[in-house]
Amino acid sequence: MSINLRTVYAFAREMYPKTSKETIQYGTAGFRGKAEFLDSVMFRMGVLATLRSRYRGGSVIGVMITASHNPEPDNGVKLVDPKGEMLEASWEAIATDLVNVSDQELEQQVAKIIKDNNIDVTTSSQVFVGMDNRYHSPRLLKAVADGVIALKGNVKEYGIVTTPMLHYFVVAANTKEAYGKPTEEGYYEKLIKAFELLRNGRLENGNYRNSIIYDGANGVGARKMLQFIKRMKGSLNVTVINQGIGVGKINEDCGADYVKVQQRPPKSMPEVEPFTRCVSVDGDADRVVYFFTDDKGEFQLLDGDRIATLVAGYLMELVTQSEINLRLGLVQTAYANGASTDYIVDKLKFPVSCVPTGVKHLHHKALEYDIGVYFEANGHGTIVFSDNAKATIAQAAETKESAKTLLLLIDLINETVGDAISDMLLVETILNHKGWDVQDWISSYNDLPNRQLKVKVQDRNVIETTDAERVCVKPEGLQSEITKVVANYKRGRSFVRPSGTEDVVRVYAEAATKEDTDDLAYEVGLLVQKLAGGVGPELTKPNSAHL
Repeated sequence: MSINLRTVYAFAREMYPKTSKETIQYGTAGFRGKAEFLDSVMFRMGVLATLRSRYRGGSVIGVMITASHNPEPDNGVKLVDPKGEMLEASWEAIATDLVNVSDQELEQQVAKIIKDNNIDVTTSSQVFVGMDNRYHSPRLLKAVADGVIALKGNVKEYGIVTTPMLHYFVVAANTKEAYGKPTEEGYYEKLIKAFELLRNGRLENGNYRNSIIYDGANGVGARKMLQFIKRMKGSLNVTVINQGIGVGKINEDCGADYVKVQQRPPKSMPEVEPFTRCVSVDGDADRVVYFFTDDKGEFQLLDGDRIATLVAGYLMELVTQSEINLRLGLVQTAYANGASTDYIVDKLKFPVSCVPTGVKHLHHKALEYDIGVYFEANGHGTIVFSDNAKATIAQAAETKESAKTLLLLIDLINETVGDAISDMLLVETILNHKGWDVQDWISSYNDLPNRQLKVKVQDRNVIETTDAERVCVKPEGLQSEITKVVANYKRGRSFVRPSGTEDVVRVYAEAATKEDTDDLAYEVGLLVQKLAGGVGPELTKPNSAHL
């Protein structure tokens, strides 16, 4: 099989010319931006995915078209490596270079990637492509497919799927179906079978009630939840709101990010009884948060930190009951609420690691444990099990019921990536087994009030951090000033980090009271403005007696 690289250039020039001169960078979320500027990016990612597949000996590579929790006019693309993980870091730079060259330089750039990585272009390649339900996704999917075809690769189009489903398909295919069947039905079947075996016919238990309100963010997660319901034989009663079918825009006034950031239910939330269990996913269903309204009408959030503590505690119980010796660990970022960390360390006695923000850092660290739990506060996370853990649990399951439960949990969990639906079914399983409702769950510890600010600066690169972003090393003197300010507040904690995408510095603060938290965030924000080249108006001072 011979490949003429002129075909790539001709395709690009005639059908997918580069229309934007702005440099874009491949980050944790891949490439994101306004959909009208992404056709050339998509075509080139199809080309890159084909090369990556050949580089990895013909393994399946995934391409997911989504902008996740971004507004509907945006779209994006990210590549999925053979084990379902994020694209290898060294290839992020290759991707960035490839999408930023001019159409005239494209042929030469592709030839350079082939030469630098010693890729045999005569071998076969396989690329799986999925998309969310944005109106421009089908057009962008065709661009990816054409990029694959331009280099004579094989492409399989899955149409509208969640991001975690595409990750599952890639792993299932690359493990010769040991992980499951690489089909939509195979995905439903694997999760539902494990969920229903774990429920074992006991749909209600103690304070747990078998019904839930599910906010689908008008995204693909709503459509797929409706498919789950059809197949679940009443094992969970789910009412889906924000279905996105004919009405409502993706993530607009709904979804996990809206609920987490605004600290309120979706705008279209129906009236429900106090303490009704509600769940929100984001646009591509890789984040999940729970919430409810109490009997005083106050909104209460159960975010990724809460899910992590619930899961960690339950797994520890099962491992202890199974009398097996495994290394357990929970991975957090600096954004994890200090109260959750205290609860995990002091009450659960569960080892905790802190890593920089970003899923790839969390996933990588979790792999160091036999059972690694990671969740970001935004609701993105999963649990990974080592081969040693799986073998040890399987052996113990011959005689221990608790180990049998662990084996079923492994099937219920999508280890490849945060999966909102899989994570929700896991939470429902744990609450059912414990006989808990949301009141029992939230009462395990009290969150510290926290506040986040964005401070505009001339150049975000003046901020450098260490110790998993908890300590600022540049500009000199900023950290010592932050430390002095924090010392004035009971249970105070604050850190600053540069944004990955814009010239702003993000400030996080928490303290014993909401007033103290607002004041601490303000004081640290002022320090950033003063010592890190702040631009724009000075931060507004909160009305407080502390300052």
